[in-house]
Amino acid sequence: MSQHLVIVESPAKAKTIEKFLGPDYKVLASFGHVRALPSKQGSVDIEHDFEPKYAVLPESKKHIDAIKKEMKGISSLLLATDPDREGEAISWHLLAALGLDGKKKPAFDIRRVVFHEITKDAIVHAVENPRDIALDLVNAQQARSVLDYLVGFTLSPFLWKKIRYGLSAGRVQSVALRLICEREKEIQAFKDQEYWTIGARLETEKRQGLTAGLVEAEGKKLTKFDIPDLETAFRLFAQLGGRQFPGPKAAQAADAQASEVPASGENDSSEALVVKDPVTPVYRVEKVTKSERKRQPSP
Repeated sequence: MSQHLVIVESPAKAKTIEKFLGPDYKVLASFGHVRALPSKQGSVDIEHDFEPKYAVLPESKKHIDAIKKEMKGISSLLLATDPDREGEAISWHLLAALGLDGKKKPAFDIRRVVFHEITKDAIVHAVENPRDIALDLVNAQQARSVLDYLVGFTLSPFLWKKIRYGLSAGRVQSVALRLICEREKEIQAFKDQEYWTIGARLETEKRQGLTAGLVEAEGKKLTKFDIPDLETAFRLFAQLGGRQFPGPKAAQAADAQASEVPASGENDSSEALVVKDPVTPVYRVEKVTKSERKRQPSP
């Protein structure tokens, strides 16, 4: 009889790991999960802190019996399931299925071992450095399982009735589908709206150039659509010390050497506006301050 019993998930891993550890170790497989929430009403008690009510999977009973048989006379039980939250939960469920969930102290040590590669060095190092089961990972997996049950058990039968039998609704895909649908409705409801911006090419005392956008005019801060057309853009431009012009067609006939008017439309079909004489007055940047811009995600 082996002194140490090691439990892994995969039977393919079991034979290899047993060779690495030697004759004092017996390695068996759990064949994945051993307990789950039954697909029936009441598997999660929502009235008592969403307590899950697990049951041993029918296909896992023979594997549990094989592990119980090998447990006789051992000095330690090493839980070597996968190093993720699912593996951590499988180790926790194994103890419950084996009747080793803390109600009665066993005659042997129970430890958790973790390795990330199937090599002799990694396996030996894991066995020499065991730990306890990480309940935070177990609880994370339980939360995922409970959410899957609460969402899927409620919505999946509805899909079977309304669309096609066999479809499933999960905790992630259902929410993602709703976000996609809501976004598509916003896109379909979108209406084009013209707006203009006014900018200025400025420079510092050290002749460093920068472009500034008009953010306030006529005593109020400008929002995105406060300059709705070309006429409003020209009027505000004139108030800033520029010259007002009749429109893009007349401006287009200006001299090719003219400077650009610092007003532009957001519509790709708008024509460039030019003036023959430089815009006056000339502004000089005396001070530039930096402030944090808090931006909410656009819908």
